[in-house]
Amino acid sequence: MLPYIFLFILGIILGSFYNVVATRIPNGESIIKPGSHCTNCYHKLKWYELIPLVSYIIQRGRCRKCYKKLSIWYFLSELFTGLSFAFSYYLYGFDLMTIKSCILVSIVMITIISDVSYMVILDSPIIIGTILLMIVDYFIGGFNLVLVNAFHGLMMFLIVLVIKLLGDKVFKQESLGWGDVKFSYLAGYILNIPISLIYLFLGAFIALPNAIYQSIKKGTSITPFGPFLALSLMILFWLNKYVVILIKLWLKL
Repeated sequence: MLPYIFLFILGIILGSFYNVVATRIPNGESIIKPGSHCTNCYHKLKWYELIPLVSYIIQRGRCRKCYKKLSIWYFLSELFTGLSFAFSYYLYGFDLMTIKSCILVSIVMITIISDVSYMVILDSPIIIGTILLMIVDYFIGGFNLVLVNAFHGLMMFLIVLVIKLLGDKVFKQESLGWGDVKFSYLAGYILNIPISLIYLFLGAFIALPNAIYQSIKKGTSITPFGPFLALSLMILFWLNKYVVILIKLWLKL
C-alpha cells in the first residue's frame, strides 16, 4: 500500500508542476519566477493555497482573493497524474517499467494541457522525456534496445510527416500540426511499429466525438488533436501486451 500512496502523492505534486510548465512556457514565462499566483488578480498564493487537490476543493475552485473561477485543469492534472503514477505501479510493480510509465505520463499530461490551452505541443517535454526514456531503456535492455526504439521512432515520424504533407495538399489547409508530427516520434519510440500505427487510428477515433461537436455547435473543424493522440499513446502503452496478442491472432486468420 505504501508504494501506491507514495506514487499518488508524488504524482499530484508533479501534476501541479506540469500545469505550470504547460501554461507558462507557451507564453514565454519562467516556470520559476514569479511564484504561483492568480492569473486574474495576481494574488500571490500562500502555501496552504498550493496543496494539490485539497486547496482546489476547499476553495471550491475559486481564487480566495478575487473569487474568479479557476481552471478545472489544475485539479484534473493533479488527479490524473497521481492516479496514473499509482496505476503504473499496479501494472509493473517494483520495476524500471514503472519509472518508464511515469515518465510517459508526465509527457502526456503536459502535452494535453498545453494543446488544450494554447493549441501548442511543447518541444522541451518531448525532448527531455525521450532522453529520460532512453536512459531507462538502456538499463532495461542495453544500447541495442535504445537503437531499435529510436529507429521505430524515426520511422513513425517519417510516416506521419508524409501523411501531414499529403493531407495539407489534398485539403488545402493544415491537416496535422507540426507538434502532432513531432509527438509521433515519441509514439514510435515507445510502441514500435505496427502498434504505433494503431495509435493514429485510435487517436482519431477518440477525437471523433469532439470533432463532430466542434463542427455542429461551433461551426469549426479546428480542434487540438494532441490530447487525443496522447491518450491513445498512454492506453496502448499500458495495454501493449494485449494489443500484441490481438495482432498475432489477427495475422493467423
